[in-house]
Amino acid sequence: MAITSSFNFQIFIFPLLLVLLSTQSSATSTSITDRFIQCLNNRSDPSYPINGQLYTPVNSSFPSVLQAYIRNLRFNESTTPKPILIITALHPSHIQAAVVCAKTHRLLMKTRSGGHDYEGLSYVTNSNQPFFVVDMFNLRSINVSIEDETAWVQTGATLGEVYYRIAEKSNIHAFPAGVCPTVGVGGHFSGGGYGNLMRKYGLSVDNIIDAQLIDVNGKLLNRKSMGEDLFWAITGGGGVSFGVVLAYKIKLVRVPTVVTVFNVQRTSEQNLSTIAHRWIQVADKLDNNLFLRMSFNVINNTNGEKTIRGMFPTLYLGNSTALVTLLNKEFPELGLEKSDCTEMSWIESVLFYTNFPIGTPTTALLSRTPQRLNPFKIKSDYVKNPISKQGFEYIFERMKELENQMLAFNPYGGRMSEISEFAKPFPHRSGNIAKIQYEVNWEELGAEAANRYLNFTRMMYDYMTPFVSKNPREAFLNYRDLDIGVNTHGKNAYVEGMVYGHKYFKETNYKRLALVKTRVDPTNFFRNEQSIPTLLS
Repeated sequence: MAITSSFNFQIFIFPLLLVLLSTQSSATSTSITDRFIQCLNNRSDPSYPINGQLYTPVNSSFPSVLQAYIRNLRFNESTTPKPILIITALHPSHIQAAVVCAKTHRLLMKTRSGGHDYEGLSYVTNSNQPFFVVDMFNLRSINVSIEDETAWVQTGATLGEVYYRIAEKSNIHAFPAGVCPTVGVGGHFSGGGYGNLMRKYGLSVDNIIDAQLIDVNGKLLNRKSMGEDLFWAITGGGGVSFGVVLAYKIKLVRVPTVVTVFNVQRTSEQNLSTIAHRWIQVADKLDNNLFLRMSFNVINNTNGEKTIRGMFPTLYLGNSTALVTLLNKEFPELGLEKSDCTEMSWIESVLFYTNFPIGTPTTALLSRTPQRLNPFKIKSDYVKNPISKQGFEYIFERMKELENQMLAFNPYGGRMSEISEFAKPFPHRSGNIAKIQYEVNWEELGAEAANRYLNFTRMMYDYMTPFVSKNPREAFLNYRDLDIGVNTHGKNAYVEGMVYGHKYFKETNYKRLALVKTRVDPTNFFRNEQSIPTLLS
């Protein structure tokens, strides 16, 4: 009888405890949110009230505001952690208030400009700490000055908007940055920023001359007031470890009125391994005006069998006659013909490289709707020594074993080899033939499908070990990859950070970044799973 009574008591009390704990947790979260919002309203500039820019989960617009800039559907599941508040900042004072109030109430802050962080770290956290998102999309002004060949660009702008505003004023100016027009300026520039002008002009960060940053005390700083060390850190070391970057001043570069593009394709049946082997020998040594990417995916041939397709999307800062002459001398294995080439303006080449049909109006660059929206995983590697023909054949066989594999080889050399690895936190300069991007896309939602495709990506990455950099196996910060290390920000944070920090930045740059972090954010307020830790840890 006593056993039965005890059992019945447990049946009754355990669910009650769960309800009470859930209610208490919800109430605690609500009270934190309420106090935070009160602080924001008290702190914000009366001329720019913040209240209309605040979205909590009880707001009917909350899901649409949150999802508007989720660019990887891996992080749009019902089980994905959600912020307690989203602030769609309209004015710098909104960000300043957010920083000060978040410190007071010990909330984790996420800053989102375009939402393209490959691991969703601009709007998701793996910790249990309450967090909120400062969404920068309203802060997107672009002021181009052709007279001094510069532009001030707010970090909520997209690359497509930057390119469009430059071309609006000049057909001989451009800026070296990525090929995806919906990517936000904030994360892209602060992590390095590369694109098909890199062999001619280097990275985005190699052409940034000033910045505006809101620091951990809520102060608005420029390059002069923040100092050269902090400016160095936010031009390649990731801005989110050091503050909220509000804007960058960029130096425009010159391009000819006519450029040439092509995208020839070859399959395994067309001696693709021979072509790939030659590419890896010459791609980093070709004319600096030429960016010739090589990418592979798996398709079915006419017999229904799996084969590898190679694609060679290319931008040349010159005319088609010169390009064909150059490649037939340096890379005859590709078999380029003049009929493969199309001459156009630089701004039209931006559309071409993003797979828009030729003739698409340049206003398409102003769209913030991504061309593709699905779950995906991306990883990166660096190639320092040529890969043999047999090596490529091995790679192709492994790709066919797995599902949805895509590998893109991006050529280095040119201007990239002329810049010191210490000039910016981004260290992957001389000695690199190419950067590899591994990409796996899928359509099915849910954890089961995600784990399956993530495993395929990791297997391909493992297969590539013999062909890539070692000690450390280097990686690109803009291709965020939590597989290579995560920081719990405990007492061993600096050592934990070395695991991914040496891959992204190498040892010397990582240590310098940590020194800057220790000086400007000693309490580690600005942090995420792969941020720069302080030396104090």
